[in-house]
Order: sequence, then structure tokens, then C-alpha cells
Amino acid sequence: MKTDILAFGAHPDDVEMGCGGTLAKSSASGKTVGIIDLTRGELGTNGTPELRDKEANSASKIIGANGIQKSLFLIVPRINFISSSLRSYISN
Repeated sequence: MKTDILAFGAHPDDVEMGCGGTLAKSSASGKTVGIIDLTRGELGTNGTPELRDKEANSASKIIGANGIQKSLFLIVPRINFISSSLRSYISN
């Protein structure tokens, strides 16, 4: 399936909270919208990763994300992802 707009977020619900209105408007105008979360938000203090997944999936349906949804979770914990990215950025 072709995806016109693919939004990436660090944690479940980041995309929905940050640009949900834009994605909903785009979906309503016929664009195919996809959302990818890079982590499950394991270190979050508000709820569990499972609860955030459930809430983000419900929100993505309301938004009309009809393309790729929640299909990529990095295996490394969030803190390792950030430190690895910073090390790579600094070394370049």
C-alpha cells in the first residue's frame, strides 16, 4: 500500500498528540497516513507501555491513519537509543 504521509514518533502517542490534527485533515482529504513509533515508551512514568499502545492505536483510528500503523519498535531501550544517537552525531 502506498503511504502519502508517514509520521515518526519516539513513543506511542507522540505523533497523535503532536500532529494528529494535520494527519486527520490529510486523511480526510484522501491521503494515506501512517504512523511509526520508535519505542514503546518503556521508561515513561504515566501508565504502562501496553496502555500507551492501546491509547495510541485508538487515537490513530480516530485520526484515520489507514496506512502503516505502529509497525516499528526498536529493540534497544529508549535510553540506549538516545545515547547511541548522540555518540554517532558527535563523532561525525
